[in-house]
Amino acid sequence: MLTDNSFIEVDYHRHSKNGQSVAGDVFVSHRVSGTDRTICVLADGLGSGIKANVLATLTATMAMKYVSSDIDLFRASEIIMKTLPICKVRNIGYSTFSIFDIKHDGMVDVVEFDNPPFVLIRDHKKIEVDKQSFKVTPGNLGPRDVWHSRFRVKRGDRAIILSDGITQSGIGTPTMPLGWTDDAAAVYTIDLCKRRQDISARSLARQITARALQNDGYRARDDMTCAVIYVRKPRRTMIITGPPIDKKKDCELANLIETFDGRRIICGGTTANIVARELDKTLNVDLSMMAGDIPPISRMSGVDLVTEGILTLTRCVDILENSPNPDVLDPNAAVQIVRILLDSDIIEFVVGTKINDAHQDPNLPVELDIRKNLLKKFVGLLNRKYLKQASMTYI
Repeated sequence: MLTDNSFIEVDYHRHSKNGQSVAGDVFVSHRVSGTDRTICVLADGLGSGIKANVLATLTATMAMKYVSSDIDLFRASEIIMKTLPICKVRNIGYSTFSIFDIKHDGMVDVVEFDNPPFVLIRDHKKIEVDKQSFKVTPGNLGPRDVWHSRFRVKRGDRAIILSDGITQSGIGTPTMPLGWTDDAAAVYTIDLCKRRQDISARSLARQITARALQNDGYRARDDMTCAVIYVRKPRRTMIITGPPIDKKKDCELANLIETFDGRRIICGGTTANIVARELDKTLNVDLSMMAGDIPPISRMSGVDLVTEGILTLTRCVDILENSPNPDVLDPNAAVQIVRILLDSDIIEFVVGTKINDAHQDPNLPVELDIRKNLLKKFVGLLNRKYLKQASMTYI
């Protein structure tokens, strides 16, 4: 969260070169523990496949480690470039990179080496950012230009980071003899943001990558990666699950969900029945949304989504850990929760601490309750992997 209470949403989408199961582009992002500082790195390994992936991963990992440890960006770039091997055939380094370091006050430092220049969009216009070059000499290649820029973001800004598989898509075709180009990609992005002013970083990255893939006739000639950094008013979601330990708190639980300013999700039949009773609402099961082993959703006015509890939440964690793209999964209850959370920024879990006899021996300590342990893992995953601001409250 920035000092003006704006939230930094970071997401990306990647498509591997046609015929390759592993991409040579690597994007990583990290929110430094105990601060509101966000670091993002896009590395593009030379070529494609496993070798390119290893080199890009090495580059991104080094960049993240050095920058998060407060090593000067110039020094970090120099170490990376001197560490990476040199291609003897092409006489170039084995990976390019773009590094973003976003501070809590909105000041951003960017270092770029041989990647397409990032695009800063503000008020539906491309903003020209002043850049200065500094020389780095890796091995015996002679000096190479690395570009540094510094600027301050404000609410509504979007920074678009592209690999050359995006900007060079369509190259050699009658309509794009030189490829899509940086400028054409920027024009497309600005037009898309005008038409969908609240489009999330996640959706925008996917749209840009999809357009680049279309340029290549749906057979990507190179790895394609688009990352988006979006500064905006935070989107809030509350998930309540499990009955309160004291029945007298049922009214408090229902009031929390009723007065919450954001999207609202209830997980668990007992919890949903408590809220329906306390708020005098009707709860109806929607059997049309039943898919596989995940129970169907229910409908309640004033609530965005009502689902079963432990099974559905467990599947959510599995999707977040293992699925690269939840958008392509069948829209069962768990997938719907994940989609809402990925488009949210601040996520509040309210966890009832009454032990459910169906899940555990009530003689065991409350701390061992399945629901509480599962939600701890859920919160940690959202914060660590997806840079959300998730928290948990017991009731």
